[in-house]
Amino acid sequence: MLLVALLMVLSPALLPAAGAHAADRTVQGGRLDWGIKSSFLSYVTGPIAQGSWGLTGGAATVGSQFRFHSATGSYDPDSGAFRSAFSGGVRFVGHQKSDGSYELDLSISRPTVRISGGKGTLHADLVSKAKGSGKVTTSSQVPFASLNLSGIDMRGGSSPIALSNVPATLTPQGATAFAGYYTAGTALDPVSLSVDVAAAKRTAAPTATTSPDAEEKKKGAGTPEKPAAAALQDAAVDWGVRRTYREYVTGSIAQGTWTLGDGAQDGGALFRFPRGKGSYDAKKGTLDADFAGSVRFTGTRLDLTLSKVAVAVKDGKGTLSADVTDAAEGSPPRKAVPLVTFEAKDFTPKDGLAALTETPAKLTEQGAKSFGSLYPAGTEMDPVSLAVTVDPKAKLPALPDLGSDAATATPPPTPTGTDTAATGAETTSSSSSSSSSSSVGAGTYAAIGAGVVLAAGVTVFVARRRRAATASDGASHSSAPTGPPDAS
Repeated sequence: MLLVALLMVLSPALLPAAGAHAADRTVQGGRLDWGIKSSFLSYVTGPIAQGSWGLTGGAATVGSQFRFHSATGSYDPDSGAFRSAFSGGVRFVGHQKSDGSYELDLSISRPTVRISGGKGTLHADLVSKAKGSGKVTTSSQVPFASLNLSGIDMRGGSSPIALSNVPATLTPQGATAFAGYYTAGTALDPVSLSVDVAAAKRTAAPTATTSPDAEEKKKGAGTPEKPAAAALQDAAVDWGVRRTYREYVTGSIAQGTWTLGDGAQDGGALFRFPRGKGSYDAKKGTLDADFAGSVRFTGTRLDLTLSKVAVAVKDGKGTLSADVTDAAEGSPPRKAVPLVTFEAKDFTPKDGLAALTETPAKLTEQGAKSFGSLYPAGTEMDPVSLAVTVDPKAKLPALPDLGSDAATATPPPTPTGTDTAATGAETTSSSSSSSSSSSVGAGTYAAIGAGVVLAAGVTVFVARRRRAATASDGASHSSAPTGPPDAS
């Protein structure tokens, strides 16, 4: 009786009015968290494949999962039809050969979830190398995993829409793209997502058209010419410092966090230092700019702040510097410390924008000292992305959009492992951040709906505050697996 009573209270508030047609809504902003298959990750980084994985396109880690960002798509509250594409990717390599290439080489990017008629599929772009022949195949939006949506009613939802721990199995097409490591029907890691939705843009009413003669006059001699390239208008630099350092800070050793200040922005896998000011020579491709923002890492015996970030580019080389304050050490602030260097061979503007995207960066001698000698000089740090506008109409690249409440997302617990790329002092562990307070517990999965809210464990998510700019999720990754990938 209690269940019936609660449903009677919830349904009128959550379901569309009878006979009303809810317009399609656009998906704009959000993230998808997916570990792909944990045993495969263990195999890749274990003693047999002796490989690794890397993130591309702004993807991040959260707990034992990969986080893909900046959701776009559509949602129909009447039918429950849903489509959402996410940015970012992961590349796995293993079994390195004498020539430096890899027998195992698989990239998974741009996952897209499609739900219609009670069925769900996760599609992805794949680049895979076949076992044995080594033939490389590139495929776009392969139906990679089937999603088990039994008991879930996707109709009548509001923003944000969230699915948590949805069971996934490998499709025949996914098995082929997976280079034969698993057969169709193999259970993959569950899929979770949260996206913001807004009313779809309505088609503008037709406007009166002008005659061809009038159009020609518009395009005539009175049209001002496009202005020549101007000086630096705006600039931003994106840098995540180092993924494993962030994991160390939020892990079981340091048990800390990081805080952004002075205008720095959180992009999940990176920090953006905006409002660049300085000099830029478009012809020479040189830059000398200072940026706003700071990031402070705190934890057990840890209090490190990077501020007053600056970037210099000259002769095809770039250097990122910052003021470094180590309060835990008690030393005075060190000014303009060159932290990392990177290649910047082509830094001339195109359509008013000069940009370097995810350029590999290496730690300097001074940078190594700034991080307490956790890493030796020459260590590969997180890549640097740099953008400068020289035209008022040009726009900087968008920051990854994690959607509502990303700052409170909680990853599941993960085993403790060691970052083999560090000196051994840095250890990763599970993060202490948590999923939306309205989500259901681990082992269940939630969707949108009213009539089955309690009966099927479905949770309705309502719009909540945007994530705080001063908070971020931690991440962890276990790299101590054994044995080949299982077939379960």
